[in-house]
Amino acid sequence: MRRGRILIFLLLILIVFVAVAALFLPTLLKGIGIGAATPTPALARVAMAGQNIPLGTTITPDMLTYMTIPQENVSAAMFTIEQEGELVGKVARFTLEQNVVITRSMVAESAADLAESGPSWAKLIPPGMTAMSMPITRLGAAAYGVTDGARVNVTACMLLVDVDNTYQSILPNHIGVLQGPANVEPSKMPGITLSETTGAEDPWYQGRVEVEPSFRQPWHIIPSEPQRPRLVCQLLWQDIEVMRLGNFEEAAAETPVAGATPQPTPVPAAQGQEAQTGPRPPDIITLILTPQDSVTLSYMIYSGAKLNLALRNTTDRTRVATEAATLQFILTQYNIPVPAKLPYAVEPRLDALTDPFMPNDIIVVPAE
Repeated sequence: MRRGRILIFLLLILIVFVAVAALFLPTLLKGIGIGAATPTPALARVAMAGQNIPLGTTITPDMLTYMTIPQENVSAAMFTIEQEGELVGKVARFTLEQNVVITRSMVAESAADLAESGPSWAKLIPPGMTAMSMPITRLGAAAYGVTDGARVNVTACMLLVDVDNTYQSILPNHIGVLQGPANVEPSKMPGITLSETTGAEDPWYQGRVEVEPSFRQPWHIIPSEPQRPRLVCQLLWQDIEVMRLGNFEEAAAETPVAGATPQPTPVPAAQGQEAQTGPRPPDIITLILTPQDSVTLSYMIYSGAKLNLALRNTTDRTRVATEAATLQFILTQYNIPVPAKLPYAVEPRLDALTDPFMPNDIIVVPAE
């Protein structure tokens, strides 16, 4: 009898356990991802540039491609494949690179809208910055390795001279000798003349007095040539973005216009030379600078400083402290000794450095 009661009690416990397991097992399996089907997320196809689309270009269906992304990642600024009709026919506000997702802020309704809102490239200037141009040469633009979007360092070289603080003229001054009493006007004293030495034939320079050591005689030392300017070079700015190499009109000319026939750009020929048929190298570049740096650049340009651009890695954002390069810095930094005065010298006399002539050099004979 006692054994029967125990069996009945165990049977009831087993029934309760099975009932509880049947109730909570589906929920438990669903929580660990077993036995429950994963819902497929909704997808959408958004428009991208299938090719490089220049600014001002009217967008056509063949310029577009589409990328599939989850529907939850689609923003109101994007164009889906169902909204292709809203995108086709619009005009690119600026150059759209291939595989860039096109948003509504990147396009305008028509070319007239671009004209009303100013030049499209002005929108590429970050707020608080300015775009300013400077002249360049092949040497100053890293052999034209600097292009749109490049990052550069800007170096300036200047020539400095000593000047008279009052006259602001290069020292040494010319001097004039007044003969006669200093408090009497020469024109009212017969026989008194004012000697002026402002002519280039025999100028008198303001010099200095030195005592000759052998005979103890005072000498008036004057310069043998005009003052030599002193060269200094320094790094002005680092990691500056290049907005445009060349003229912006060239960028506008590259924009295709429907129904228009491309015309060659006339190039004026210099006097005594034939017209140049090939493209002319760029002679101007536009940098994105702070307002203060643009003022400094204006001063450098009009003061005659030589400006050079050093190309940087576009991902490099480091800054390096530099020292200005002067003759003293070069001799000290690179341990260059000043040659001693010796009782012998090379022959023939060497007054300037010239490039050596190589057998394969091309000799250019001027036209008669």
